[in-house]
Amino acid sequence: MDRLIYTAYSGLTGSMVTQAVIASNMANAQTIGFRAELLNADPMTLKGPSIEARAMTRGEVRGASMKQGAVIETGNPLDVALTGRSMLAVQGADGEEAYTRRGDLAVDASGVLTNGDGRPVIGDAGPVTVPPGARISIAPDGRVLAAAPENPDQPPQEVGRLKLVSTAGSRIEKGLDGLFRVPGGGALPADEEAKLQPGSLEQSNVEPTRVLVEMVEAQRLFDMRTKLISTAKELDEGGTGLMRLT
Repeated sequence: MDRLIYTAYSGLTGSMVTQAVIASNMANAQTIGFRAELLNADPMTLKGPSIEARAMTRGEVRGASMKQGAVIETGNPLDVALTGRSMLAVQGADGEEAYTRRGDLAVDASGVLTNGDGRPVIGDAGPVTVPPGARISIAPDGRVLAAAPENPDQPPQEVGRLKLVSTAGSRIEKGLDGLFRVPGGGALPADEEAKLQPGSLEQSNVEPTRVLVEMVEAQRLFDMRTKLISTAKELDEGGTGLMRLT
């Protein structure tokens, strides 16, 4: 098969991956703490003793932008905004530790502290649980404080501490569930210096205007590559002998 077909087909495949990434970013432009996905496209080359020809282009999500999103005040004592390179440890669907920037927390029916995705928030000794009916607040250092409604004059008591980690100098990968994990398993150590901003939420760091521009560019590139295949087919059907599709 001629190299023109390889180039056009691999380009179309890369365009489809690009559009999927763009669609995901656009769909999560309003998701709390979402990190915009980044695409990496690498040309793959066929090499041998007597041949070196360009073949497929491999496109894949290589990570996410860790740029700080806008922080807004909500006044909700269970909302927390993470700053810098810090992330919040949560329990993934597989039971393993994962990390997120989503800080819209709530207490479920069983008393477990969860984030907006419904993932249990991890503390010093596993998922953080709070006493039923207690008024919950979170300190800037991640301490979870509970106050008994029947004793308003009694100071709140610490019932746990959110595990905050720093990703500076550590390699993490973003999964399809939107959570970050350590490649190959494992967990990051808690960062005792990490701070958060109670009563606030960090918004998605997706820039809708930029994503719209990327969407238009990706669609135009897809159309160009489609026309390239049509041109190749016309040349072959014309019997020019310039290429062979079989």
